[in-house]
Amino acid sequence: MNRFDQWIVRYARWLMRNRWWALLLALLSVIAVGAGARLLSFSTDYRVYFGPHNPQLLAFDEIQNVYSKNDNILLMFEPREGDVFQPRVLEAVREMTAEAWKLPYALRVDSITNYQHTEAAGDDLQVAALLADDDALTPERIAKIRDVTLHEPMLLRRLIAPDGAVTAINITFQFPPFAEQTQKELPAAVAATRALRDRILAEHPEIARIPITGSNMMSNAFTEAAAADMKTLVPAMYAMIVLITWLMLRSGLATLATTVVIVVSAVTAMGMAGYLGIHLTPPSAASPQIITTLAVADSIHLCLTAFALMRAGTPKIDALVESLRVNFAPVFLTSATTAIGFLSVNFTDSPPLKDLANITSMGVMLAWFYSIFLLPALLAVLPLRIPVAKDGESSGLTRIMDRIGGFVVRRRRPVFWSTLAVSVALTVVSFRNEGNDLFAHFFGPSITFRADTDRIVEKLTGLYSMEFSLRCGEPDCVSHPDYLRTLDDFTQWWKQNPKVLYVGTVSDIFKKLNKSMNGDDPAHYALPDDRELSAQYLLLYEMSLPFGLDLNNTINIDKSSSRFIVVFEHLKSKETRAIEEQARQWLHEHAPQMETHGVSPAVMFAHISKRNLQSNFISLPISLAAISLLLLPALRSVRIGAASLLPNLLPLGGAFGIWALVSGEINFTMAIVLNMTAGIIVDDTIHFLSKYLRARRELGYTPEAAVRHSFHTVGSALVVTTLILGAGFLILSQSAFLPNSGMARLTSIGIVFALALDLLLLPTLLLAIDRPRKIPSTVPSVEENPHEALATK
Repeated sequence: MNRFDQWIVRYARWLMRNRWWALLLALLSVIAVGAGARLLSFSTDYRVYFGPHNPQLLAFDEIQNVYSKNDNILLMFEPREGDVFQPRVLEAVREMTAEAWKLPYALRVDSITNYQHTEAAGDDLQVAALLADDDALTPERIAKIRDVTLHEPMLLRRLIAPDGAVTAINITFQFPPFAEQTQKELPAAVAATRALRDRILAEHPEIARIPITGSNMMSNAFTEAAAADMKTLVPAMYAMIVLITWLMLRSGLATLATTVVIVVSAVTAMGMAGYLGIHLTPPSAASPQIITTLAVADSIHLCLTAFALMRAGTPKIDALVESLRVNFAPVFLTSATTAIGFLSVNFTDSPPLKDLANITSMGVMLAWFYSIFLLPALLAVLPLRIPVAKDGESSGLTRIMDRIGGFVVRRRRPVFWSTLAVSVALTVVSFRNEGNDLFAHFFGPSITFRADTDRIVEKLTGLYSMEFSLRCGEPDCVSHPDYLRTLDDFTQWWKQNPKVLYVGTVSDIFKKLNKSMNGDDPAHYALPDDRELSAQYLLLYEMSLPFGLDLNNTINIDKSSSRFIVVFEHLKSKETRAIEEQARQWLHEHAPQMETHGVSPAVMFAHISKRNLQSNFISLPISLAAISLLLLPALRSVRIGAASLLPNLLPLGGAFGIWALVSGEINFTMAIVLNMTAGIIVDDTIHFLSKYLRARRELGYTPEAAVRHSFHTVGSALVVTTLILGAGFLILSQSAFLPNSGMARLTSIGIVFALALDLLLLPTLLLAIDRPRKIPSTVPSVEENPHEALATK
């Protein structure tokens, strides 16, 4: 027994003598640290998904600061008869337009009823709402509303469908700066909007439904998805863990003790997150489920070793001491490497993913602490009854692992080369994956936002947009004919794209004004040629607009730039990045003075998955290097340590290779799976090598006998912990937040693939590189009594 083992034995003996004090200390620490969970709150701003230095976020905020905010809620009216231009339907739209101004934090309301229509009034310009509050809904008025709205480019496919079947109201909100928010403003605005919608539906049965979308609804959906997951997935996770743990341990009290450890690990981790001021999001809200899944592995290894010794006749206290001695180092190493893998996620550009990683890292290390402090004390005080096994008796799973171990030893060469070939082939295939997703489809069908958004895209307009702030170079130049013609050319270029639903540009305003100031002659729906005349038109129009419906959302204060908006159908990330680059290239070639990048939430989410994937080029080597530096001193063998890298690297390529065959698309959370999985999959390798090296160094077994010993003593635990991890992540894959779901599926694949390599590739590698030594005659055969060496230690 080396010095480190002697220290562990002394610690274990002290813990057994002071087990009641240990339980009290653990209870006090859980209460004190877990109390921080009361400080947790959900973030209600989609901007939190992007780091403070994210270039797309900075560009987006710059446009938001120049023009009015574009955080909106859009409500689509679907009449039962499929015709918006009915008196009762228009009355409902007018009523809701008026009431929407009273919603909390509402800044602007746009609809077909308050659209500021321009008409000639002799030599003057008349600007008025299409349907004012006191206007009667006569057939003539309705006919005029139909004619104007169905021919106005500023309304078509934005607030009115081309066939007049549906219409929409767009509400723009302005909330306090994020740093000043209490995280209650947006939910309050959403709740008030839904209440108003429900009231309108109740009072106007001619409206079949009013689906709702918009950036504010998307932000609120993130919170709703996280809350839904915590209500459904956490209970399912605990039920699964309790069931599998009981089936493996066959002890209700040991299952209870294990459950206590994973619960307090998750509670204290969330308490620490609360003290650190972390705001929960759907990714970080998944950390309790992940901690729960990972924490159970430590307890399983400690319990299985102790129970094996107790079945061999060792008293309970001695068995717990020996279990701590045997498992202390490997359990610490597995926890530390898992934490390192998660901590490397901090290289990504998405704060919620960093929060997920940091909370989980804390939870994993807390689980290690409670497993070597609280769990042994609990098991010591609980009246465990583990019957002594008959000579040679093993569990069914252990017998299966013995047969697999024997097969691997006998057929080492074909097993090695076939496993290696499959792994390398899948790794090659993995390069077919690409960052590509639909941010509107981040949510499952159970989240109303997803269904509403899909319906609005089908019937009217899209959630995906791209904005440009196009400068003309000097104050008051937005009315310059050359600038307006460039805007018009840019508009026509966009309209050639079949994905484009709507283009909003100031050039359409000048066309409308030119037509109105020329007797509403359709032939004059064109850009004015005279700059002074254009400036006069704009001034006259601005002076006629009512408060709240001005042009601050379209033209900046000194009139040196204008906002250009393009709305699309659903666009995947790859398409969004390509279209944004094509637009920048068009500006570079045709209007270099206006060259800029398109911005919007769609653009931001399109780039974040790619940026997260690219961050792996920095984070993965660092995490692997850190894990290697931790393992090599513990293994005390450079050769064994180098051999362990292969079964820890290939599962990463294998998992992504399988995903490439299944899907090939990586969303912004799945990009971190490489780092997460790198820390998790090394656990099985550590436990297998720990048992192998003890058999070689302490018991003097040959490599073949040491491999069989490892399969017999730890194989069952590896299978069970992999089953729990895989099942836990599969439960997480049922998340209503689909990026979490994809991340969980991919992680499950990696964990199962890693077990296969640890049982097939790792043993054959060890047999190939480890030199045999003579077995002392006093050492019993592993097949005769594999636990005798531990029991007699």
